[in-house]
Amino acid sequence: RRAIALEPGNAEAYNSLATALKNLGRMDEAIAGCRKAIAIRPDFAEAHNNLGLAYHAQGKLNEAIACYHQATSIKPDYAEAHCNWGAVLQLQNKPEPAAACFRMALSVRPDLVTAHYNLGIALCAQCNLEEALVSFNKALSLKPDYADAYTNLLFTCAYHSLLTPDEYLAQARGWELACVPEQERLAARNKKLGRVQLAGRRLRVGYISGDFRQHAVSYFVEQLFAHHDRSRVEIFAYATHTQEDAVTERLKVLADYWVPVMGLANVALLDRIEADGIDVLIDLSGHTGHNRMGIFARRAAPVQAHYLGYCASTGLTEMDYWIGDAILTPPKTDGHFCEQVWRLPRVWVSYDGQESAPLTGWQPAQDGTVWLGSFNNLGKLTPATFALWAKVLHALPEGKLLLKTKGLSDAGNRQRILDTMSGHGIALDRIELQASDLTPGWAEHMAYYDRLDIALDPVGAMGGGTTTCDALWMGVPVVALEGDRMASRMTASMLNAIGHAEWVAQTEADYIDKIVALARDVKLRLSLRSGQRERMAASALCDAKGLAACLEDAYVEMFGRWWQSPGK
Repeated sequence: RRAIALEPGNAEAYNSLATALKNLGRMDEAIAGCRKAIAIRPDFAEAHNNLGLAYHAQGKLNEAIACYHQATSIKPDYAEAHCNWGAVLQLQNKPEPAAACFRMALSVRPDLVTAHYNLGIALCAQCNLEEALVSFNKALSLKPDYADAYTNLLFTCAYHSLLTPDEYLAQARGWELACVPEQERLAARNKKLGRVQLAGRRLRVGYISGDFRQHAVSYFVEQLFAHHDRSRVEIFAYATHTQEDAVTERLKVLADYWVPVMGLANVALLDRIEADGIDVLIDLSGHTGHNRMGIFARRAAPVQAHYLGYCASTGLTEMDYWIGDAILTPPKTDGHFCEQVWRLPRVWVSYDGQESAPLTGWQPAQDGTVWLGSFNNLGKLTPATFALWAKVLHALPEGKLLLKTKGLSDAGNRQRILDTMSGHGIALDRIELQASDLTPGWAEHMAYYDRLDIALDPVGAMGGGTTTCDALWMGVPVVALEGDRMASRMTASMLNAIGHAEWVAQTEADYIDKIVALARDVKLRLSLRSGQRERMAASALCDAKGLAACLEDAYVEMFGRWWQSPGK
């Protein structure tokens, strides 16, 4: 601002000011600064790129693309702008052109670490996992402490079960070694955090997330916030993402304290959490986008735990607990975690079934066709999933497969699935692929479940979560294979919670048999369908108040253990 006062026509100063404002999360002011720079110098490629970044942060993706296009038109070898353009295309579910942008950036600057990182993300979206890992590792070879690249490497391995649990845990433990300096890790282990005894006051609970917006995590968190007992706990919500929407506004009202921390350095955020006197700090992200693993690694609160947002161990020495339940994380999985597994005495989540969801109008097909399907994220549909589903279709000649998800807007993904199923001997007229972005709204999406006779939980990697609940709420029976790790046991936990443990298979043969038997028992499916929502609403899976009370009990006991620990 001083430079601008001294030289009002200094376009570089306006652009630099915009960068500072953008990093502080003040996007409207950043946009104004970029526009001022461009007004002074219309061919200022860096200002066009910066303007694109600000629009990108606001979720105005088409505007961002126009800015990146302008920047690269002015400066064709502008590698960073090509990379940023690709990142927006990736958000628009266009992984193939996104990858082309990242490769263009790398053709100009082979050492552009963010391009290698983003190329890995695009390749994941195309289910090209081996090349994705190569890209993430290349980024880490250029920048060993690149926390986001390491996080995405871990997420890819955990989400797709590319490693054994032991191999994954060893890799996850390496995150803090690479991304947190040794002296800071040592300081965290020896850190003394003074807190007041709990008697006579409320427990201060902080939740950190980048998903306090329209997102699967916030879907579960919103009802938790709504049902927390404010006579027992005070809720602090630390938001790490600038994007806000109607869900954000509701969460702001439900939290006692709303704390935006986007762009806040680790030292400043640690100071803020200490000043807030947080007793129990809950990570809702794990190794997913906009996480603050560095805060937990540096010990921000007396008790630190992961809940809900991730499918494996965080790998952090200073993460005390990992909250699950007896089916999701049974004792035999304890060795998968560096954290102590805390098993709730009920299903670990609660689903907020909306009464406004359309009532099911499902009827069995007159011609005997049985529609099997999944609306899960495409990344969950592994080669093992398609191989098993092909076996199901061979065992059930009257069966057809319907997939509906956002990844199917990409032609490459559609062709890959068709080629895979054809390779397993399944005729292509038995496969229907629907891009979810063609569904106009939530009600229409939920009504689409009437197309399914039986929903299939993916196998071999991450299973269904919200999608499982949505299918059950619309009356669709869901068949799942109980896997050997948390990521593949979510649906099993949910099915047990609603009283349908018989839909959980222990082997692939059992999975096939259960689907075929259910498909051919039309009378049973007719009797189940109309009343399933009412039964589910009365189950533990829809008991948010009970979940909140259970978590509060857990937090209080965790804090009590810390309070009684020697040398706290």
